[in-house]
Amino acid sequence: MDPLVNKLLNNPFLRIIQKKSKKHKIPIFLVGGYLRDLILGREKSEFDLDFTLKKYSIKIAKEIARELKAGFVILDKERGCARVVYNKNGKVFTLDFADFRDKNLERDLLLRDFTINSLAADVNNISVKKNLRQIIIDPYQGIIDLKKGVIKMTSKDSFKDDPLRIVRAFSLAGILDFKLEPQTLNKIKKEKDKIPTVAYERIRDEFFKVLELDNSIKHLKLMDKNRVLEKIIPHINVMRNVKQGGYHHLDVWNHTLETVLQLERIFEESQDSPDIKNYLNEDIVLKRSRKSLMKLGALLHDIGKPKAKMQKDGKTLFYGHERIGKEITENIAGLLKLSTKEKDALEKMIFWHLRPGYLAETKMPTERAIFRYFRDTADEGVSILLLSLADQRATRGPLTDPIQRRRHEKLIKELVQRYFDKLKEKPFVRLIDGNDLIKKLRLKPSPDFSKILREVEEAQAEGSIKTKNQALELAKKIARKLK
Repeated sequence: MDPLVNKLLNNPFLRIIQKKSKKHKIPIFLVGGYLRDLILGREKSEFDLDFTLKKYSIKIAKEIARELKAGFVILDKERGCARVVYNKNGKVFTLDFADFRDKNLERDLLLRDFTINSLAADVNNISVKKNLRQIIIDPYQGIIDLKKGVIKMTSKDSFKDDPLRIVRAFSLAGILDFKLEPQTLNKIKKEKDKIPTVAYERIRDEFFKVLELDNSIKHLKLMDKNRVLEKIIPHINVMRNVKQGGYHHLDVWNHTLETVLQLERIFEESQDSPDIKNYLNEDIVLKRSRKSLMKLGALLHDIGKPKAKMQKDGKTLFYGHERIGKEITENIAGLLKLSTKEKDALEKMIFWHLRPGYLAETKMPTERAIFRYFRDTADEGVSILLLSLADQRATRGPLTDPIQRRRHEKLIKELVQRYFDKLKEKPFVRLIDGNDLIKKLRLKPSPDFSKILREVEEAQAEGSIKTKNQALELAKKIARKLK
């Protein structure tokens, strides 16, 4: 028996759908990505199945959802599209059903995005007596393109029908390690202006698939070369051709791309550290990890420089670019429909990305300075440290100091380790709080409370006070100074 056919027959969902097809005497076709991945040997513990049939998709999907005791949602009533969502042992499987979008299967497959996704199989034609080639329906030579390793549009109207496919071409090329076929790439160049007409939630999801790749930079550069990246984030154009001072060997935009490259190299170096690996792979929201958000942070970390650029005493300066960058990033986060948690994390990365460099300017920063850094950066303490390291490695102008670079690198590694060590300790508990200031010191509530408590907290962190009485005594002194 053909081993790939055997895998198809062992798919529990397929057996249920075969029964439905026979019961209703309606041919149901398995299409697209699942067949593609089967041929490529890309097995997944969670997968999506796409089915198409001439009509009655919603009715069939509803019956299957009822049988599986799964979720059911109508995606498009007019076009006959529905989804079954099956959750088992924490794994989620989706089964999409859609009526033909044209008069027959072949015309329906022509309306799909790429040839490698235009494969189909009649579920009732899958049997032990046949090999995969006898089962697969392939009118647009998708199997040939799979063997060639190319992403090729199915028709000349592919991107016109859905401009999101332009971004998907790059994400799919990255996921499969395929190349874009020349005519497809030429069509992308002509149709790229249509990208912003797509709902940004869809653009964001496809773009993050690129950022999730281990070698995002390769595909980001290709997107940039073909002027697709700027259609997703138009704000990046301000960074082009902005020259920097003697510490830099590249202009702002090329330095930005180099920073992403260096960040990916740091990720690779960190694979032996379970702490860092888990930190990077943590999902900020479902299917969007901290690692991918950090790459977006690297893309945006210097976006405030063009507006901040000034000349003083023959030097090129960018005072306050992190503040300007934070404001621009807030707009970009809104455009990409990022969650509040992602937006806050991204803004922290941009706003504080210079802070580790300032800490490294002294031979050994004080305990108070280190405490302040981790307090201000919170959960993004490590992401900012690694971004700072990537930024520094991407800065190789004639004025860079090799001694300072080594000091910076050493401090980053020490602070990363300290972050994870602290996580394993008991949480920091303040010796006093606002109630103590009112009850013990008889102070009236005021905005000064936050200043008093902050200074006491810093003294506690560096070890200069250790008891509640010492904390109250210090608070009293600070309160007198603030009068």
